[in-house]
Amino acid sequence: MENLDWIVLSVTLSFIVIYGILKTKGSANVKDYLLDNNETPWFTVGVSVMATQASAITFLSTPGQAYHDGMGFVQFYFGLPLAMIVIAYTFIPIYHRLKVYTAYEYLEQRFNIETRTLAAILFLIQRGLGTGITIYAPSIILSALLGWNLNMLNIIIGILVIVYTVTGGTKAVNVTQKHQMFVIMSGMFIIFFYILANLPHEVDFSNVLHIAGANEKMDILDFSYNPETRYTFWSGITGGFFLMLSYFGTDQSQVGRYLSGKSVKESQMGLIMNGILKVPMQFFILLTGVLVFVFFQFNDAPLHFNPTNVEKVKASEYKADYENLEQKLTQINTDKKIVNQIYIEQLKHNEFDNPILKKQMVALSLKEKDLREDAKEVIKKVDEKTETNDKDYVFLYFILNYLPKGLLGLLLAVIFSAAMSSSASGLNSLGATSAIDIYKRNVSNKSDKHYVVATQYFTVFWGIIAIGFACISSLFENLIQLVNIIGSIFYGTVLGIFLIGFYIKYIKGKAVFIGACVSQLTIFYIFYLDVVSYLWLNFIGALLTITLSFLFQKYYNKHKKIPI
Repeated sequence: MENLDWIVLSVTLSFIVIYGILKTKGSANVKDYLLDNNETPWFTVGVSVMATQASAITFLSTPGQAYHDGMGFVQFYFGLPLAMIVIAYTFIPIYHRLKVYTAYEYLEQRFNIETRTLAAILFLIQRGLGTGITIYAPSIILSALLGWNLNMLNIIIGILVIVYTVTGGTKAVNVTQKHQMFVIMSGMFIIFFYILANLPHEVDFSNVLHIAGANEKMDILDFSYNPETRYTFWSGITGGFFLMLSYFGTDQSQVGRYLSGKSVKESQMGLIMNGILKVPMQFFILLTGVLVFVFFQFNDAPLHFNPTNVEKVKASEYKADYENLEQKLTQINTDKKIVNQIYIEQLKHNEFDNPILKKQMVALSLKEKDLREDAKEVIKKVDEKTETNDKDYVFLYFILNYLPKGLLGLLLAVIFSAAMSSSASGLNSLGATSAIDIYKRNVSNKSDKHYVVATQYFTVFWGIIAIGFACISSLFENLIQLVNIIGSIFYGTVLGIFLIGFYIKYIKGKAVFIGACVSQLTIFYIFYLDVVSYLWLNFIGALLTITLSFLFQKYYNKHKKIPI
């Protein structure tokens, strides 16, 4: 990493942080600290909602997902636009009318304190874990870049995020996220066109799509009904819908963003903006990952993308085995370049895909895949506990080895901006929920300043928890999937509670509380069995909560245990 990269990175991040601090000098009351005094315009609301979800994981892990598995992951977001419409015209008016600080305050008014507490605790668990992962993502970058200890970096980055969040509250989060999103999208567009410009001169964008398609990376839609397939049209439009409905409608990290809006209309417009732009943004990020795949059809790709694992195996007795596999990959890389060049020439002159060449390309890709699996087995021999999934390192490897001076610093600024925005939103919401839904509910008659300070202390507490989880995140699979898996385990139950509250007046507090508890335990068991794709857990959890609550209510009514 050159001096120019450090300058670009430092100047970009320093400007954002300093600007945020100057614009937000602390808050004397809870409304200002948590809701920005309801002064946030719709555009800022929309950008803040997008920035909260667009963590460093999005820009680090998603391209790696596309590199390995293609564009099919975009189906995950198909339910998002519909979810935004439902939330905008159902959830937001209720939240604003009741003047709540958190989503879970509504549940006590509708049901009881037990239900409010249950939903708040489920949120705290999943968001605490999710925020840990957003801290871990940029640590990967610096660890690979500087060779520093990963856990030490988790601690450093976590502390920086804590200080940043505690200082300014919701206003600081909102103000800085506008600039962070500008940096993020500018950087990604520059990287996209840089990759395209550095392919062989005869390879245009149309050829890129043909090469990616021949390698089955452009298979966007899957209409199969297999429940074990993670990403299909049906899992996205149903499970994805319920996940997005829960995430944007009941997760305080998002609810807090649009509760700060100037009015119901401003909050609605911000959320609809997210619904319009989010799917195209994710499509573009995935397409960038596909571009990286095509780039490595003409440039040498490593046998394994995680440099730490490579160093370990080459320092072990299995060095010769690993290097033998590297030699085989070198030959495959050479063959790939030749076949792809011929393929491009065929496209240029005949304007149709050569099926023989396609088969050769697929055959080489399969050989490469087998070699990578063999490499993982060798790495496992060194340390069986080592995580060999290297999807999160694909894009990182590319930016560290192929980007020019200055551009590397810009892309690192993109990733760090994303990490700061999402982590700050997460910690802000964790502090708010702990202070308002747990602490204030049990410690009343204190001043506004007292609850502001309490929120800050809770923010620090959850920051420490997030750092702890960040230190073990390397033991898990692809980060973008891990975040969504954690969310899917909890979101369905919470969403079911809110849907009952909004739409089914027949069901009362005791029934929904017990129904939600049983539903959540059932979801844990279904996840343990691993019989369906995790996206379906959102639908199953919501449906199960509603069904069980309805049955419990009928039972209680019949036996006159609770008032009708």
